[in-house]
Amino acid sequence: MAMRSVFDPVVRRELLERMGRLSADTRPQWGKFNATQMLAHLNNALRMGLGELTVAPKPTPVGNALGRWLLIYKLKWPQGTPTAPELLAPPEGNVDAERARFAELLERTATRPPTAEWPRHPIFGKMKGKDWAALTYKHADHHLRQFGV
Repeated sequence: MAMRSVFDPVVRRELLERMGRLSADTRPQWGKFNATQMLAHLNNALRMGLGELTVAPKPTPVGNALGRWLLIYKLKWPQGTPTAPELLAPPEGNVDAERARFAELLERTATRPPTAEWPRHPIFGKMKGKDWAALTYKHADHHLRQFGV
């Protein structure tokens, strides 16, 4: 089965529907984020993928083609995986504002040509559009599961 991708409009609609089930009172099943912080985190990750937010490179043992393939396409992410400090910036708004920002950033990501030049990922390095689109889905899905939606 192919990895789900935000280039697929059906996948985007599903993510937005799941986001719609979040409220400020939705509690995480693990981790420290509240719903607004989680949405802001996803928005910062989308901004990073669009080249609008610079995140310092972090050399890791998975920063190669095999590690990228395994972590994006094959392995389940563990709960509590560390994130870049730049992606932990405080929310700019409430749940509704962050959800609206997510929808806008998701659409901009999804309509960017897969063959365009995409920014370097701080861990995975140079990535193609198809990798960014799959990673974007996997990241959003991971955090939606964190909140049981």
